[in-house]
This record gives sequence, structure tokens and C-alpha cells, in this order.
Amino acid sequence: MSLILAIESSCDEMAMAVLKDKREFLSSVVASQIDVHALYGGVVPEIASRKHVECVSLVLKETLKQAKISIDEIDAVAVTKGPGLVGSLHIGLQAAKTIAMAYHKPLIGVHHIAGHIYANNYEQDMIYPSLCLVVSGGHSELVLLKAPFEFEVIGTTLDDAVGEAYDKVGRVLNLPYPGGPVIDKMASMGNHIYDLPIPLDDDSYNFSFSGLKSAVINLNHKANQRGEIINKDDLATSFQDVVIEILVNKTIRGAKAYGVKQVMLAGGVSANRGLRKAMEIAVNKLDEVELLLPPMSCCTDNAMMIALAAKEMYDLKMFSDLSLGIKPNIDLENESFSEVNRNG
Repeated sequence: MSLILAIESSCDEMAMAVLKDKREFLSSVVASQIDVHALYGGVVPEIASRKHVECVSLVLKETLKQAKISIDEIDAVAVTKGPGLVGSLHIGLQAAKTIAMAYHKPLIGVHHIAGHIYANNYEQDMIYPSLCLVVSGGHSELVLLKAPFEFEVIGTTLDDAVGEAYDKVGRVLNLPYPGGPVIDKMASMGNHIYDLPIPLDDDSYNFSFSGLKSAVINLNHKANQRGEIINKDDLATSFQDVVIEILVNKTIRGAKAYGVKQVMLAGGVSANRGLRKAMEIAVNKLDEVELLLPPMSCCTDNAMMIALAAKEMYDLKMFSDLSLGIKPNIDLENESFSEVNRNG
């Protein structure tokens, strides 16, 4: 039996969880700051780190209380080391290192995106090779997994990530922050009547959403100048349809090219119901390929996903020492098991 305490603090949530063995969670606590940052239309890094300092001890106490264990019973402590906001990452990492040092526990530094990917391991085993579409506020990537903790990024965003584009379009439409969930709901009620460009519709696996975002801004601006009323539900539908089309098309093309057995979604935008439905329809048309989706509770930032990735690393003995520092711009491919072994 193993008990892993996981800490996630890469952005505006301070989250902790205790994982027993492979997928039994004894506790999961998230201290969200969304109401605070909504006042500014986005995350303010200085406020995020300050709030983390205020609540880190309380979250740890509540996590252990819910798990009904004492801190010396854990077998390892895992923490997000990057990417993320510098100040926020520091708070979580210092808490994890303090626990590891004081209680003589192994330390596991987890890549934030690896956590999102391994959230798919929550309900059933991942099968390799697999292809994961990572979509969030800061990331739009296609990641090939050849084996456990063997990552190859075959496509990435060239500018705005998809979640960032959703939030910016949300601001144009005067929607509450974050805009993604609101647009997803509105898209289910509208019609695709606005002509928007399909972004970076080429033979690569890369993504670009800056032009699409600008097209929505320009369409809205011109309508205002002419005194026309934009139907927000219809614009949300038109925007989301284009986003989903390019995400699904490139993922399916990659799945065919690399002969994968599973297609997965990961990241905050993987909670988008329109995307989940469209990907399910597309994957069902493939031979001997299944779709694996993270549960809604594991889509946005949380410590459960960090624990699930850490469990894989624990079994592979991918530990960190106390010299571990934050890595705000860490490359996912460098976190592969083979790379870690090669670099000592």
C-alpha cells in the first residue's frame, strides 16, 4: 500500500489530495480564488501567491483531516514544479520540501501537464501508445505517449492557447470570467450563422487561435459601429464550432498517423461538453481506438491529477532531491522516464 500527499499551486488554486494505492482518494481539498480574480478579468500573479501563503497550512490540515491520517503516515509527497506562475509554484514547492525534509519522505516533482494527462488514469488504465490533446488556458498541445511517462509533443500552440482565446472572446461578449464554461453553455443554445476563419488549417499538428480571436473582436466591433445587435449565443456557437473542428481534425489525423490505441483529452478545456461530444463521435469512427476522458472533477487544476501522475513516478522511482527548484517553463519531453534516467 502507498499513500501519496500531492500539492498543486501552479496558478490560482491551492489544492492538496491524498491518494491511496493507484486510484483511491482519501481526500481532495481545493481553495479556489476565482471570485477574487474575476474582479480583474484574469489571474493576478501577486494576489494568487499572497492568497496561497494565507491558506496553505489550512488546506494541509483539512486534507489530512479528511483522509483521517497523520502526516507521518504518508509514503511520499508530490508537488507541481512547473510550468506555472513563479510565486504560486514557490509556495507549494516550499511546503512540499518542508514536509519531505521534516518527515524524511521521498519528494516527487511533477510536471503540471503530466498531471493533466494522467488524470485520465483515474477511472481506467491508460493504454499505450496513446495520443492526448491538452487544452487549457495556457496550453494547446498534442502529446504522444509511447509508454508510461514517455512524452513526445507532436504539436503545440504558436500563439494563444485555446483556453486563453475562450477567455478573450468572453471579455468581448461581456461574459463573466472565466469565459470558457459560459461560452460552452451558450454554444448549445445558438446557431452557426457567423462566418469565422478556421485557424491554421494545414498539414501540421500545431494550433493558432490568435487570428480567430481577432476575427471575433473585429466582427463585434464592426457590428457595434453599424448599430447592429450581435446574437451572443449564435456567435458563441460559431466560435466554438470552429475551435472544435480544428482540435478534433488534427487529433484524429495524428491518431491515424501514429497508430495509437487511445485518444485522450486533458486540461481545463477538456471539460467543454461540445468538445467531448465531438471527439467521442470522431473517435468512434476509428478502428480499434478508444476515447479516454478525465472525470469533470479532474479537468481543472487540482491535486488529484498531480497525485495520479506522482503514483506512476513513484512506481518508476522518479524521485527528486531537496535541491529541486521551480521550473516555470519546463519542457514536458524532458520529463520522460528515459530522459530522466539519461540525465541522472
